[in-house]
Amino acid sequence: MAVKDRDRFSTATRIRLLGEQTAARVYRSQTRRQARRSRLTGRAALLALVLCSLIVALAYPIRQYVSQRAEVADLQREKQQAQERVEQLRDLKARWQDDAFAEQQIRQRLHYVMPGETGYVVIDPSTVKQSRADRGAADRPWYSNVWEGVDKSDALDQ
Repeated sequence: MAVKDRDRFSTATRIRLLGEQTAARVYRSQTRRQARRSRLTGRAALLALVLCSLIVALAYPIRQYVSQRAEVADLQREKQQAQERVEQLRDLKARWQDDAFAEQQIRQRLHYVMPGETGYVVIDPSTVKQSRADRGAADRPWYSNVWEGVDKSDALDQ
C-alpha cells in the first residue's frame, strides 16, 4: 500500500514535501548554531564583565603603588643631596681647622691687616650715595648702625 500511496502523490506534491523536510532540517541546524552562538556571546559578556571588574578593583591599588614608588624615589634623591651637603660642610669645617685658611678668610671678610701692613678699602660710589642719603644714622643708637652694616654686607655677599 505504501507503493500505491507513493504513486498516488504527484511529483509536485513529493517535491513540496521534500522541500518542507529539508527546510525543517535547515531550520533545526540554524537554531542549534544560534543557541551555540548565544552561549558563546553570554560567556564572552561574562568574561568581559569579570575583566572589567578586575581592572576597576586593581586600578586604585596600582595607582597608589606607582605614586608611592615615585615618592620613595624622591626621598632617596633628597637623601643623596643631603649626604652630599653634609660632605661639603665637613670639608669646609676641616678647611676652617687650618690656621692659614682661617687667617685668609678673616683678612678677606673682616678687612683685617697684619701689623705693619696698610689696609685699603675701595668704596663703591653707589653705596656712598646711599650713605649720604642716610644722614639720620647719627641720630640712631650705635648698635642699629652696626646691624645695618652687617645686613648690607650680607646682601652684597649674596
